[in-house]
Amino acid sequence: MKAAFIVMAVAVAFRLVLAGFTGLGIDESYMVAASHTFSASYFDHPLASWWLELAARRLTGSAAPIIVRLPFVLLSAVSSWLLWVISNRLYGARAGFWAVLAYSLSPVFSLAAGCWVLPDGPLDAALLAFLYALLRALGLPDGRPAPRWWAGVGLFAGLALLSKYNAALVLAGAAAGVLLEPVSRRELRRFAPWGAVLLAVALFTPVLWWNATHGWASFSYQGGRATGFRLRPLMPLTILGGEALFVLPWLWLPLIYLLLRGFRRGPGARVGWLLSWAAVVPVALFALVGLWSSTRILYHWAAPGYLMLFPVLGDWASRFVPWLRDAVARITAVLLAGAVLVLSAEVTTGFLPHLNRLFTPGKSPMLQVVDWDSLATQIPPGIAAVAAQRWFDAGKIGYALRGMPVAVTVFGSPAHEFAFSTPPESLLGKNLLLLAMPGDVMDTYREFAPDFRTLKPGPALTVMHNGAALLVIPSFIGTDLRRVPPG
Repeated sequence: MKAAFIVMAVAVAFRLVLAGFTGLGIDESYMVAASHTFSASYFDHPLASWWLELAARRLTGSAAPIIVRLPFVLLSAVSSWLLWVISNRLYGARAGFWAVLAYSLSPVFSLAAGCWVLPDGPLDAALLAFLYALLRALGLPDGRPAPRWWAGVGLFAGLALLSKYNAALVLAGAAAGVLLEPVSRRELRRFAPWGAVLLAVALFTPVLWWNATHGWASFSYQGGRATGFRLRPLMPLTILGGEALFVLPWLWLPLIYLLLRGFRRGPGARVGWLLSWAAVVPVALFALVGLWSSTRILYHWAAPGYLMLFPVLGDWASRFVPWLRDAVARITAVLLAGAVLVLSAEVTTGFLPHLNRLFTPGKSPMLQVVDWDSLATQIPPGIAAVAAQRWFDAGKIGYALRGMPVAVTVFGSPAHEFAFSTPPESLLGKNLLLLAMPGDVMDTYREFAPDFRTLKPGPALTVMHNGAALLVIPSFIGTDLRRVPPG
């Protein structure tokens, strides 16, 4: 147990370094810039991650990266502890140690979900709490069901749904595992499991209410990711390969093996059966949707499914060839820690000379990990709002202008949360700075000039990093917005 907690502490320390010495990424900047108030839900995701970063800002009066990321770093420690508790209960302390270590070495869990302002951090913690409560309620592995834990199942299932919509995939898989396993299925004769379902649905009602009063915007957007048709026979393999890179290939391969082993052993091996069912729906579904969907499938979407397998991965690793297992763990730890330190040092000091010259103008990856704070001094006077043409540009710029009395909106579609937090119609009659990015500057002028009384060239906004220009953004100054540009 002591060794596992040392791993947790070291991992949290490195996450704090990353949180404090790198700028907010595209999605992070967007979430902070677009969320102005506590709401029953939001366009992209339910309320949990939005409320966490809003609460951090309100309590401290700061929106610095370390502040808005701190709740997510703390939740990563909670997830690590829950993973140890679950693995120790199922397989023993050694399995708990290796499960926590694997979680701490996997970039998608330890860094992305464990540090950044994303819905995945609260989702992972809620799902692990749900899994622990479900194991206790079903009496796994000791065969002694504890019906009072069904309240926890409902509570944490509801919190998972309030974190991210794909929580429903893990919950559905776990439900299937219970229904298809005879001993666990007997528990469904009680009212308690159905009460857990009612509690989870009740907790999710704010999201249902928000969607009902906003044209089902969030449900339509998320559901639309599976629409369209473009047959791509090899895309499922590409998606699985991308997931392997995000998880780490030497973790992904045994995870897939253990997933299949749980099904092969059947419902008689109750624990492996339940964990495999909890994992399989997101892992299989997103790969399958990639076969036909014209929407880009992001590799981290299936991560909650893999997370459900980490307890059995810890058990497998505890009995693997010791010298090989230990060598792989040490090398992975050194590489991951080195990546965190090098990235943090480069963002803070720019110690790698001429790094950005390796990339064409405006294509430097540093644009994603550097805050565009240099723009704050370049906004001309008399501007009520900045209008970007893409939601992610609006996010980076909106975060750069935090604390300034200048709104940020999006002209065009999809505007995401900006369509609700700063709708263009709220800016009628005001003077705006219109960003001529992306595309041709004159195309921007021809498209939007009829919407203003006058539209004239504005300053070229320059994103600077340690004395180097990373990006130059042309702009126009529009006076008296007369109509909302068509989206």
